[in-house]
Amino acid sequence: MLAFKRTVKSLIVSNLFAAVMFGAQSLFAQDYTLVIKGGHVIDAKNNINEVMDVGIKDDKIVRVAKNIDAKGAQVVDAKGLYVTPGLIDIHSHNFYGTQEDHYLSDGFVAVAPDGFTFRSGVTTVADAGGAGWKNFNQFKDQTIDHSDTRVFSFLNIVGEGMRGGAWEQNLNDMDAKMTAAVVKAHKNEVVGIKVAHYVGAEWEPVDRAVEAGTAANVPVMIDFGGNTPPLSIEDLFMKHLRPGDIFTHCFAQLSSRESIVDDQGKLKPFVVAAQKRGIIFDVGHGGGSFRFSQAIPALKAGFIPNTISTDLHTGSMNAGMKDQLNIMSKFLNMGMTIQQVMAASTWHPARAIKHEELGNLSAGSVADVAVFSLQKGKFGFIDSAGFRMDGDQKLETELTVRAGNVVWDLNGISRPSWK
Repeated sequence: MLAFKRTVKSLIVSNLFAAVMFGAQSLFAQDYTLVIKGGHVIDAKNNINEVMDVGIKDDKIVRVAKNIDAKGAQVVDAKGLYVTPGLIDIHSHNFYGTQEDHYLSDGFVAVAPDGFTFRSGVTTVADAGGAGWKNFNQFKDQTIDHSDTRVFSFLNIVGEGMRGGAWEQNLNDMDAKMTAAVVKAHKNEVVGIKVAHYVGAEWEPVDRAVEAGTAANVPVMIDFGGNTPPLSIEDLFMKHLRPGDIFTHCFAQLSSRESIVDDQGKLKPFVVAAQKRGIIFDVGHGGGSFRFSQAIPALKAGFIPNTISTDLHTGSMNAGMKDQLNIMSKFLNMGMTIQQVMAASTWHPARAIKHEELGNLSAGSVADVAVFSLQKGKFGFIDSAGFRMDGDQKLETELTVRAGNVVWDLNGISRPSWK
């Protein structure tokens, strides 16, 4: 009898073990919908920097591992290519419209995102101040709700948004309370507050934006305006901004704005101290806010920008800026590693806007993925003053996946041969 009970117990344990093992095998042999195989994966959040496969099911990342079984899945051969999370551009201008004299707030200079994001590997943008609290709902209806690109907003401290000219100089339209209220009401879309283009010796625009940012628990992005003599950026970093606030156009060189590199080509020491304090230095290239004479000495001194962004609009995209990848390629040629460049375009901006569910390839994350080639040859890059820098490497987008769907495929690597 005892022997019989032992036999029954052994069979039960064996069956339970088999069930568990079958479940484990099922977990790792899932019916992926898309598998990107053999690419060099760079995922800063998860410290991945090696050849791996990326398994996707529907709109989610399922697994990043060696040799994923892709049976039944759509397969992308990424051998010899770089695979990263979808890029995040935290300084773009997408509140496009048809209003005369509205600049980047429902005007002709801003651009619809989908036409310029996916082809650069960008899956997320943050419009930097196009809308204020008075017209955010219009921006949401026109752009955010009708874009396949994920669109966020840095809400302008000016209620009318970035209409240009006198509109952006109106201190009476810089309402911290109303700005914070709209941020709180749209937490899924608004990631911060923007100060831009103010000309004058007053600190009110910065201080009111910080007041609103503190009330709504979001960062402030500063496009420091201008004054003669220029206001002190050391005071800006150390006395007015908080850790986590963003200084965009960090490599600008304008007569009305203090730069981070002095006239002798030396990085100012307080810049390093500010970055250590937690001020986020963002590229924000734009049409007039990036100079090699600032960026190259800064990088040689060991200063690396936290985030890389475009300041995309019709002026910058047709000048030296061009697109996110062109800027990233500049930094590769100036000495940043490809790992640093990718981190500054994925995980670091995700953290800067407090959306850490993005910018990574963790299991369960949304399947926003970009695949790049690194071209070798002779290339030229232009800064906002029209000066050229020669380089020997340039990134090119081969494939972009947004929420599990292929939205850009330069050479058809996700498609079967017609034969």
